[in-house]
Amino acid sequence: MIDCVELTQQLIQCPSITPDDAGCLDIIEPILKEMGFVCWRLPYGNVDNLYARYGTSQPNFCFAGHTDVVPIIDRADWSHDPFGGIIDKDDYLVGRGCVDMKGAIGAYISALSAFISEFSEHNKGSLSLILTSDEEGSGINGTRKVIDWLKNRGETIDACLVGEPTNMTLIGDMVKIGRRGSLNGKITSMGTAGHVAYPEKTINPIPILLNYLDLLRSHVFDHGNEHFDPTHLEITSIDVGNETTNVIPAQAHAGFNIRFNDEHTGATLKQWLIQEAKNISEKLQVDVNISGEAFYCPDEHLKIVLSKSIEGIRGSKPTFSTTGGTSDARFLKDICPVIEFGLINETAHHVNEKIMTDEIRLLSDIYGEILNNYFEMTP
Repeated sequence: MIDCVELTQQLIQCPSITPDDAGCLDIIEPILKEMGFVCWRLPYGNVDNLYARYGTSQPNFCFAGHTDVVPIIDRADWSHDPFGGIIDKDDYLVGRGCVDMKGAIGAYISALSAFISEFSEHNKGSLSLILTSDEEGSGINGTRKVIDWLKNRGETIDACLVGEPTNMTLIGDMVKIGRRGSLNGKITSMGTAGHVAYPEKTINPIPILLNYLDLLRSHVFDHGNEHFDPTHLEITSIDVGNETTNVIPAQAHAGFNIRFNDEHTGATLKQWLIQEAKNISEKLQVDVNISGEAFYCPDEHLKIVLSKSIEGIRGSKPTFSTTGGTSDARFLKDICPVIEFGLINETAHHVNEKIMTDEIRLLSDIYGEILNNYFEMTP
């Protein structure tokens, strides 16, 4: 059986800052092959991906994850080498990616190693994994490209579990059954520069920009619904770049993000944003990038499997939620029902990212229970 903590340590020791896999898949692939998985390495651009499958029949239960991590901002702030995979005196595994999400990968592969022999006897369905090194970055050459490859092969996935850190304080307290969409906007307000003493000869872009930002901040998009909180907009930057006091600048810029629920699409929000800018001034230009649409998992059977599995190990049912940021689930939901469950997210992306070793082992036990229940309960 694979030790989930030792495997997580090995993965942490690979400095896999997006988009560099840094050898993680070179560790994982031989382990999966030894278990009997057929593996395909799928490099796209500078991103390395892996799809692995055990069995050929349906249903195909897939685990999706990422080996890449966010950068280390200041090494001096860490108590231990962020890529050392050190277990401290309090039994915390410290290292970049231990929570997000190398610990979940280690836990799942460990669960697989214990489950495979029993699964082989049942001879029912397939197991698969999708692993990428492009989740924390642009997401262009990662899971999206693997999904295209799967479609071209006619490969079908029936359910997917993404190992993102979803829990708040205890392993098993929260499962993500959907995510809000995310939209980023950049505003350029164009004016005519000139001396502040002669405003009649200028067009000040700043009041125009502020009028638009005020409209955005005061707008009520919706009131939320059964599964989602209300749509929320945050202004993320305001930039003029004017260091003088007697010059009206030629341009002013701002940025914003909208986290939206399933009462909207990125396209309808984009259309509204551009139209409202035109209503205020022809001097406003709005550029919109939609990084993910809102989605909700409709598969009640998959939710029941996870709830029963977590309750069976922890003794309590999880809360189902759609809060938080985006993940590769936003791509996977286009090909199968997808649900997210992993470690406690408290220190994800933080200095001294850490997780108790017993919590990795507990997650592995729950993953094993999920596999058992999924194949026992699925017709």
